[in-house]
This record gives sequence, C-alpha cells and structure tokens, in this order.
Amino acid sequence: MNTRKAGFAPRTFMLLLMVYLLLPLLATGLYAFAQDWQNTLLPRSWTLSWFSDMFRDIRFLEALWTSLYLCIISVLLSLAVMLPAVFVITVYFPRWESFMKGIVVLPYAVPGVVAAVGLIRTYSSGPFDISGTAYLLVGAYFVVILPYMYQGIRNSLLSVSAVELLNAAELLGARRRTAFVNVILPNIWPGVMVSALLSFSVLFGEFVLTNMLVGGHIQTIQVYLYQRVGESGHLASAIAISYFVFILLLSAVLMKLGMKIKGQAK
Repeated sequence: MNTRKAGFAPRTFMLLLMVYLLLPLLATGLYAFAQDWQNTLLPRSWTLSWFSDMFRDIRFLEALWTSLYLCIISVLLSLAVMLPAVFVITVYFPRWESFMKGIVVLPYAVPGVVAAVGLIRTYSSGPFDISGTAYLLVGAYFVVILPYMYQGIRNSLLSVSAVELLNAAELLGARRRTAFVNVILPNIWPGVMVSALLSFSVLFGEFVLTNMLVGGHIQTIQVYLYQRVGESGHLASAIAISYFVFILLLSAVLMKLGMKIKGQAK
C-alpha cells in the first residue's frame, strides 16, 4: 500500500507537468487549424489555408533553408573542433579540465544582447569586417553551443571509460588514431549525436542574437516568424507548429540513427 502511494504522487506530478507544458502547444496547434475562433471554447470551423499560405510563401522556404544550413554548419564545425579537443584533454591532459570548464561556461555569463553588441563593435571595422554576414553568425553560434558540446562529449567519454578502452586497444597493437576511430568513436557516438541534436535545437530556436547580428541581412526562421506575428496570429501559429514538428521528426531520426550505430558498435 505504501509503495503504491509513493508511486502515485510522482506519476501524478509528472502527468500534471506534461499537461502544463503541452497545453500551450495544443492551443497553438488548434489556432493554426482554426478558421473562426473568437467567442467559443473550440474553433467553429477548421482550415488548412494557413499552412498552404505558409508553404506558398517563398520567404518561408528561404528562411527555413537558411536556418538549416547555418545551424548544420555551426554544429559540424563545433564537432570537428570539440570532439578531438575534448578527447585529448580528457584522456591525456585531465589537469586542464577545470580550465576548460571555466571557458565553456562563459557563454552562460554573457547575455545575448551584450554578446551581440560586443561582436558588432568588434567586427564592424578593422581587418575582419564581417558584421552582418553569415561568418559572424556561425562564429557566434559556435560559442553559444560550446557548453552543450563539451559537456555531452565529456560525459560520453567518461561513461565508456575512454582511457581504459584506449589502453586496451593499444595493448592489442592498435595505433592511437585507429583506436580512436574504431573503438572510442563508435561507443561515444550516441552521446555525441544527442549533444549535436541539442545544440541544433538551441541554434534553430535562437532569435535575440540572430536578429541583432544579421536580422537586417539574413532572414532565419525565427526572424521570419517574428515578422509574420504582426500580420496574422493563425499564420504565426502554423509556422510555430511546423517548426515543432520538424524538430520532433529530426530528433526521432537522429535518435534512431544513434541507436543503430550503438547497436553496430556492440
């Protein structure tokens, strides 16, 4: 009896929490499909015209593609830099971990508005005049996702005992690079995929930094959504729901891919 009561409270709390979190999304979804919804509890009529207008708008497709390739480039660049760097520090220079932790948490200490103003002042003149370009935005994205990439890769390395795996592979005659590619990387790849997915989601929803850095030159999906909110609440709701479904499908695909790679590694 006591066990059942103890298990009932957490389940009830989780259910209420899920309802609280999903209720705004449900309301947004209803509004995206509603044609007439003013003084009633539920919409009086339904339509797909808002989604049709959204996909017929070339600006939406361009903004979606811009957000995709900027986020993908930033995540791939972060992976290319952080994966070997975190591996070397974790395995060969563990004394530097405290120093690295202090560096990667710096983005949390700097507000987005302050960071944007500092970047604009720094790169609007001089030898690196890249203000308002995609290069500046990719560099800013790289800094934003540093904490997620570092912590995710580091936790993956520690969870698989990377040092012991590397030593065992070297005892069996494997070179260090071969051991990293064929032994370490397949075992930590699911965690790396989760970190990359989380970083991509953070960047895909970034608005303040993007709008201040390149809002007048490059239109991402969040900037496009901000511009369309004043035109039609229904259309803005359709864009938000499409954005959520896209992230959900991408998450499912990447998680499935990560599980497949983990199974092959085993």
